[in-house]
Amino acid sequence: MNVAIIPARGGSKRIPRKNINEFCGKPMIAWSIEAAQQSSCFDRLIVSTDDDEIAEVARRFGAEVPFMRPAALSDDHTGTTSVIRHAVKWCIQQGLQPRHVCCIYATAPFITPGDIQRGLRILTDTGSDYAFSVTSYPFPIQRALRISKQGRMEMFDPEQFNTRSQDLEETYHDAGQFYWGRTDSWLANKVIFTLDSAPVVLPRHQVQDIDTMEDWQLAELMFQAWKA
Repeated sequence: MNVAIIPARGGSKRIPRKNINEFCGKPMIAWSIEAAQQSSCFDRLIVSTDDDEIAEVARRFGAEVPFMRPAALSDDHTGTTSVIRHAVKWCIQQGLQPRHVCCIYATAPFITPGDIQRGLRILTDTGSDYAFSVTSYPFPIQRALRISKQGRMEMFDPEQFNTRSQDLEETYHDAGQFYWGRTDSWLANKVIFTLDSAPVVLPRHQVQDIDTMEDWQLAELMFQAWKA
């Protein structure tokens, strides 16, 4: 059995009601729910929320909200792994036996059914604890700059000043879309960003972090161009 769990708490600070605000014609969370449904990977699709309005929207688009997340797991400091572990334990208490569990973020409108399917294949083919979405940095991080306390520029790694960009190792960051994991990995609270995880590489145009209204506006422009 495979289970999708979408964490969606109601207390977003930087963009209030972010999980259910309209994004390109639908509540933001609806894009994640529909991609999960269309992937045909899941026996159960559960939204973990502490918010009645989010629960109503999630159910309207076909997700289950079989429990309300406790307040202790709904503050600004609770990590994703703890939320997923709570939901996995609920599944087990109900007599379900999930083998693979996928955390899908509610604010991932660029997620596709095909990438979800690919993530499951990578997880099972590699025998990893987790398989999660990543994308490459557009500029070599080895040549990153910072502004000093004196307001001047300096390199993080001055030794790379004369290194050609094409000679530097490509680097990646979390794409913030989904995390496939084995049930025992979630229950054991295993760290995701380790050598026991496998990458699901996405193109950069399919990734946009949404933490500010400027991010939101850019994401809508990118999404509209992507879907055109």
